[in-house]
Amino acid sequence: MKKKYLNLMAYAMIVSMSAFTLSACDDEEGDDNNGGNEGNGENETEIVMEDGATLSGAIEKGKTVILSEGLSFKLSGGYAVEEGAVLKIEPGVTITAVDDDEPDYILVKQGGKIDAQGTAEDPIVMTSELQEAGGWGGIHICGKAHTNRGTGTTSEIGNAPYGGDVENDNSGTLRYIRLEYTGFALDEEHESNGVSFYGVGNGTTVEYLQAYKGADDGFEFFGGSVNAKYLVVTDCEDDSFDWTEGWNGKAQFLVATQLGTTGAKDDGDCLIEADNQDTDNYATPIACPTLSNLTLIGNGSTEGKRGIRLREGTHAKIYNTIVTGKPECLTVESEGTEEDLAAEDGESVLMYITLATDMSSAEGIYTSAMFTATENHNAINEKPAFSNVFVGTIADGFDMSAEDSFFTAAAYRGAVAADNNWTAGWTK
Repeated sequence: MKKKYLNLMAYAMIVSMSAFTLSACDDEEGDDNNGGNEGNGENETEIVMEDGATLSGAIEKGKTVILSEGLSFKLSGGYAVEEGAVLKIEPGVTITAVDDDEPDYILVKQGGKIDAQGTAEDPIVMTSELQEAGGWGGIHICGKAHTNRGTGTTSEIGNAPYGGDVENDNSGTLRYIRLEYTGFALDEEHESNGVSFYGVGNGTTVEYLQAYKGADDGFEFFGGSVNAKYLVVTDCEDDSFDWTEGWNGKAQFLVATQLGTTGAKDDGDCLIEADNQDTDNYATPIACPTLSNLTLIGNGSTEGKRGIRLREGTHAKIYNTIVTGKPECLTVESEGTEEDLAAEDGESVLMYITLATDMSSAEGIYTSAMFTATENHNAINEKPAFSNVFVGTIADGFDMSAEDSFFTAAAYRGAVAADNNWTAGWTK
């Protein structure tokens, strides 16, 4: 399958581009492909893009670029939202990355904002002319919330700085967006996902997003405190959900399926791959997101054999979850992760979880007997049934809303109830 795997020269060009403000030449009326760059960028100016316009370069400080309802646009190369700038995308907009040798992606830098709000009837669609996994680079958002990687950390794509101590940092709103065929790789260390959240704060709104047939991960969290609801990952070739660098946000109603992929790598890897940090498993703050109401379904492949993989020191609080279609539905690895799971006063909680297999432990510290202890309400070796791929729940669950107002009352296991299919209409 053809994908946009770029050489190191292309990567060097992207890094060098980040050293100055991306821009493009204006025409006489200021209707250029980067939303206009007249003046010094300090004045607050709205630029309404024409139907069919090409997005490229950067939106400068003080500028708001508006992609009007129902119109279509092209994306060529990197499109950066600078500090103090806004990209506003209205319902029904389609953005299509062109099939060329440019690494196409949207980058929201620290202090910039994206206001992309579709609806269930008119979602925003971001896709590629290539119509194959790896066709473009997705969205990258860099915030000012924490990361345990240290200062000077930059995004894998766009080389933009992220991280800080502003936990309520607001990078904007993402709502009702379908991201198709994302995931190009510059090299083995620099890859793109459907959406990459770099130190994004919990002032940001993230809900009703689908990553469809990407070449890398669906959604990845690099530290930060951002919360999310109603996420769907369909047939992405690497991990469906991924976190690292101390992410401690909350998420509810997550769906991941790998049923349509074929071949070795294309079978997908983990449904969730969860790390604290690779070079220092005990780096603080330690990753510890709180997740509820997940439906995670693999295709039975022994290539990408893990469902939820907790490792490299991560902690996690996971409730009301169903995992099936994987030879190893839950694996725990690394001393830091397993010690916290096994400790009576540890942060980690795994409760009201149903697995189609037993769980496995690399270190033998957190055992299957601990996982299935009566007070955890977990079940192993059960085969849940679904309709319409992933619709269906198991009645026995925990009402998270009683403890945290972020969560919707949903005292059942799984993400999509038969009487509330929130994926209908806007997902593919």
